[in-house]
Amino acid sequence: MIMDIERIKKLKESEDKVEFKEAQHNFSFTGSKHTNQKDRRKCYLGYVVALSNEGSGMLVLGMSDKESHDVVGTDFAQGQIGNLEDEVYKRLQIRVHINELFDENGLRVMITNIPSRPVGKLMKFEGVPLMRTGGSLRNMSDEEMLKILSEQEPDFSAKICETITIDDLDDGAIKILKEKYAEKQNNPAFFSLSHHHALTDLELIVNDKITYAALILLGKKDKIKELLPQCKIVIEYRRSETQIPSDNRVEIQEPLFVTIEKAWNYLNQPASNPTHKIHQGPYIFNVPYFNEQVIREAVLNALMHRDYNITSEVVIKQYPQKITITNPGGFPLGVTKENILTINSTPRSRLLADVLLKTGLVERSGQGVDKLYLLSLSDSKPEPDYSKSGLLQVELNILAKIRDPSFLIFIREEQNKRDENNKLGVFDVIVLDKIRQGVSGERFESHKESLNKLESEGLIVKIGKTSSLQYLLSSEYYDLVENKIKPEVHGYQSQYLLVISEYFENNNTAKMGDFVNLFIDKLNRGQVKYMIDKVVEDKVLNSEGSGRGTKYFLADTIDKEKEIFKQVINQLNEKD
Repeated sequence: MIMDIERIKKLKESEDKVEFKEAQHNFSFTGSKHTNQKDRRKCYLGYVVALSNEGSGMLVLGMSDKESHDVVGTDFAQGQIGNLEDEVYKRLQIRVHINELFDENGLRVMITNIPSRPVGKLMKFEGVPLMRTGGSLRNMSDEEMLKILSEQEPDFSAKICETITIDDLDDGAIKILKEKYAEKQNNPAFFSLSHHHALTDLELIVNDKITYAALILLGKKDKIKELLPQCKIVIEYRRSETQIPSDNRVEIQEPLFVTIEKAWNYLNQPASNPTHKIHQGPYIFNVPYFNEQVIREAVLNALMHRDYNITSEVVIKQYPQKITITNPGGFPLGVTKENILTINSTPRSRLLADVLLKTGLVERSGQGVDKLYLLSLSDSKPEPDYSKSGLLQVELNILAKIRDPSFLIFIREEQNKRDENNKLGVFDVIVLDKIRQGVSGERFESHKESLNKLESEGLIVKIGKTSSLQYLLSSEYYDLVENKIKPEVHGYQSQYLLVISEYFENNNTAKMGDFVNLFIDKLNRGQVKYMIDKVVEDKVLNSEGSGRGTKYFLADTIDKEKEIFKQVINQLNEKD
């Protein structure tokens, strides 16, 4: 499909699988004169390989890679398009299609449409398979290579279920599928197609035969029970996590398009999914214990990724403060508890997953778990917990408790300031949450891109030297934490000075650990250290020694800063 420049500008690099490069002059085809592989791969052929490995994509030359994607023009392969297409085919054995566009100023943009690699085959640049990560190009990991090499494993959902016909599919479920596809694809005409035509277009019917994906998604209850009895969700409710028998139990064995609604309606009853009442300063709103988007995505992931060759069902256990979802089969090949956020998922049932994606029930491939993390952490709930998963099943625990209402408000306010194309992403919120918890600077090695972005936007502040690097959230967060504490003196809260002063009424000296204990419910260790350093700088406290042996005591001299300190304390004591 040929696009105009304005439509191309609206594309998103990760979601739409597009790579923007200015490439005005001297853009290399195969690495130019570079000798280092890391530098050589940043070339035309390298990006073609990476995008093909992603399952197709578009390489746009002559436009800025910044969000505005301004046209800058490119002279790459000008007048040599046919030769370039031939050369790519000779080297990679795939056919790319290249278009040229010109803006109103005559600046040239070159678009290369890149097909997917063959199933189960790695595309390589100079013998190395490549993948994109954010704005960089990197060598593919062993897990990612294994995932691709394992693609030739038969897709259960694409198999033909020989004993059923279209009459064994549920008419209401088919109508839901057609309605959701028409809405998601902005194709209202799809809804008016005959059932047979629509299901054939989606490959749920192949050569007039019904696939297992069609049975799972659309089959009548009796046919699912007869032919695929493990295709079922069991939901149990218990008032206590230590309780063995359930207080209530329900089994749902219907077409998936019906099952997902019934499952959510059961889990979302007022008694089992109440709301947290957030009332902090001017902020008043309710937050459900269990977020609808999180639960729907988690249940759909369980149904999509489970192994249908195993004769056990998806089980959901609901407690007052937790929901546990288990599905048979373990993680798909290449996915582990450690890389679940950084590697694209590989559904066992590809056809099933493809239909769920096209109808908008699940996120784009590999982004469903991202959504679980983003929404949970944005509500200041614990991150989704896969730690109890093993080879035979995946277990996901979703907790209801809000850990820090101030952080929830902080994230919501920040997201509300941003337009749809500039929202905080999952790794941004992960970093902010870790900083809230007091994780030290050296622990962010794998999140440097988000760390740099958040620092440049003023959402975090770096303190300390390389050896003792710490980060703090911006002052907006601490204003929410202590929204009743005013005024500030030299950047720290006056109430905190009062706490420090009261400590020295009974103690001559203190160590950093003593101050950390004083503010155990208010500040993390990095924040306490930052405040004490400021107090020492203002000569309210003196210090002697170094490192862990440093001792602090009240300054002997009464200078201007200490007078301010005493005045504030006296004022606060008078108010009390």
